[in-house]
Amino acid sequence: YTRGTVTAFAPFDARADAEALRKAMKGLGTDEETVLTILTTRNNAQRQEIASAFKTLFGRDLVDDLKSELTGKLETLMVSLMRPAYLFDAHALKHAIKGAGTNEKVLTEILASRTPAEVQNIKQVYLQEYEANLEDKITGETSGHFQRLLVVLLQANRDPDVGVDEALVEQDAQVLFRAGELKWGTDEEKFITILGTRSISHLRRVFDKYMTISGFQIEETIDRETSGDLEKLLLAVVKCIRSVPAYLAETLYYSMKGAGTDDDTLIRVMVSRSEVDLLDIRREFRKNFAKSLYQMIQ
Repeated sequence: YTRGTVTAFAPFDARADAEALRKAMKGLGTDEETVLTILTTRNNAQRQEIASAFKTLFGRDLVDDLKSELTGKLETLMVSLMRPAYLFDAHALKHAIKGAGTNEKVLTEILASRTPAEVQNIKQVYLQEYEANLEDKITGETSGHFQRLLVVLLQANRDPDVGVDEALVEQDAQVLFRAGELKWGTDEEKFITILGTRSISHLRRVFDKYMTISGFQIEETIDRETSGDLEKLLLAVVKCIRSVPAYLAETLYYSMKGAGTDDDTLIRVMVSRSEVDLLDIRREFRKNFAKSLYQMIQ
């Protein structure tokens, strides 16, 4: 990935940064501007080095100090920036299925938009860090077809992208048409299997073929034929197959649209994609919502 907005800072001095952060948080009041400037201009690997230098120099935990000196959304944002990148998604999923009620939105966003390799990695990290099986945790908290599609995505067994078989494209498009528009009721299983296991390039062709056969975009059919969490997850999967940055741009847009802001979603997407594809997300945002991400956040 080279489409992030945050890159390694140079010249980088972990000790100097640690000293500046300690000074900013020591004594009465906190110099939030300094904390913010340092942590948003260093990449995640450098932030980990700063935390290590901070402990070496002062015998204190940087994240604990940030938590005690900052409050509210700024605290959430700074602590999120300090989370090791490899841990980020696993931690978000753990919190989505912790305690009373499950945050289906987080499960949907992460499992629909990550690549099979990323999903495998999340499962491994989850097991190492929390000594629990992510799939077991998710199946314990979800049900029905929503649960089944999550389990399919967790297998991370999508077909590899190696050329497209037009006969199979035609067949899948017909199967989806018969499972939805042509059927009284819906055969959700067909949607789950095809959308959860076929390769990205294959599915893009299936969506085009589907439009030709049925006269509808696949999204319109999903909207009509399914509902609730399953509908949201199927739509997210389709949008991510078309374009992950466009899906995440839309996620950001709706986190800020209307009264009030869904700060958790805004922070999670901005931080998790800042070194991955935030430049692409920004471009899609402007293209699809006729304003810049920067303007909307302001």
